[in-house]
Amino acid sequence: MAALRRLAPGLGRSLLRPGGPGEAAAGRRGVRALRRSPVRVLPPQKERAAAAEAQQSPREPPPPPPAVERSSAGPGLWYEKAAPGDRRLGKVVTIAKSKKFRDHHGKVLLEGHRLIKDALQAGAVLQTLFFSTVGHLKELPEAELKRANLVKVKFEDIKSWSDLVTPQGLIGIFSKPNHAKMSYPAAQLTSSLPLLLICDNIRDPGNLGTILRSAAGAGCEKVLLTTGCVDPWEPKVLRAGMGAHFRLPIVANLDWESVPSHLPAGVQVCVADNKDPDAQAETTSVSRGAGGAGSAPGTPKAPVKSKPKAAPERRDEEGAAGVCVPELAAQYYYENWTETPVAVVIGGETYGLSPDALHLAASTGGKRLVIPVVPGVDSLNSAIAAGVVLFEGKRQLLLRHKQEDERQTFPVVG
Repeated sequence: MAALRRLAPGLGRSLLRPGGPGEAAAGRRGVRALRRSPVRVLPPQKERAAAAEAQQSPREPPPPPPAVERSSAGPGLWYEKAAPGDRRLGKVVTIAKSKKFRDHHGKVLLEGHRLIKDALQAGAVLQTLFFSTVGHLKELPEAELKRANLVKVKFEDIKSWSDLVTPQGLIGIFSKPNHAKMSYPAAQLTSSLPLLLICDNIRDPGNLGTILRSAAGAGCEKVLLTTGCVDPWEPKVLRAGMGAHFRLPIVANLDWESVPSHLPAGVQVCVADNKDPDAQAETTSVSRGAGGAGSAPGTPKAPVKSKPKAAPERRDEEGAAGVCVPELAAQYYYENWTETPVAVVIGGETYGLSPDALHLAASTGGKRLVIPVVPGVDSLNSAIAAGVVLFEGKRQLLLRHKQEDERQTFPVVG
């Protein structure tokens, strides 16, 4: 430093005076030091003492989760009380309403006392039952409840997730029923008739549920649903069916190639229609089939009799060649058509009967069963058409059985 002063007396003073280059350099060195060794802020003395004591004492295990509260609803019947904020009900209901989930996991959702009871009596497997009052359990088969997970929830929770206008406080998650393993009511089996129903592109849930209910009421032996029909296990279909799902076999998602394997030998397939046979050839849209219970009607003439004709080549609206659709012999629905086991095809309201349905009917010698409607009426509801045809078929079959019984009781002596 002395040498520096000797060489440049003014230079040393400029480096050391406040604000000079020396002070700036010292400031930069201090900043670099802080970056290397950041300032440590110590907590208050009490907090440091508590931390030191905690390190010396052994750690306590975390508190255990709250125990599930379980209660008894009778001998051997226990249920769980859902804790506040339990989201299982909402999660299960949301997932079970998805067709993708139903198909992938094989689970369906049933709501209401009657539907759940019918399912349990038919042998459907209950997995989880959400209920609002213990009294609901006493109205259901106890043996089946013992094998299920029972969860008591608030009625407000069920109401918020229910699709019903007036919820009953019961929501059940079942394994997807297999028609081959179900035990249908004895009264239904004894009243069963050689009458089957085939649904062709029934896409409205309410219509399909009503059709299934009519099929059960008429004593149908079986119901076949082709691809394109709405899922029979959709909640709206279940509500409209009113338990029909557990009264007769329902085989869903069938392609037309596999339909014959589900029909009895010697069956005759007929199609329900409301079109005049003479107007059949006027149909131009292949996408809508060749008529059906929901097709635009023609003007029916009496009596309706027609001979089978060669299959014409249908063309679409642009004139392009389409699918060859066979023409069937036609008659009114109230004329005799139940001499052999018969299956009736009901077409959807939007597309009517598909060409596949008509080909199947032609291959079995089937007919078109015409339901006459007043000219100018655009369509006949598919559920109404099914009820009209099925109960007429039931009337004919019961009358034939009665006549056969009378012949056996009072044989004609020649």
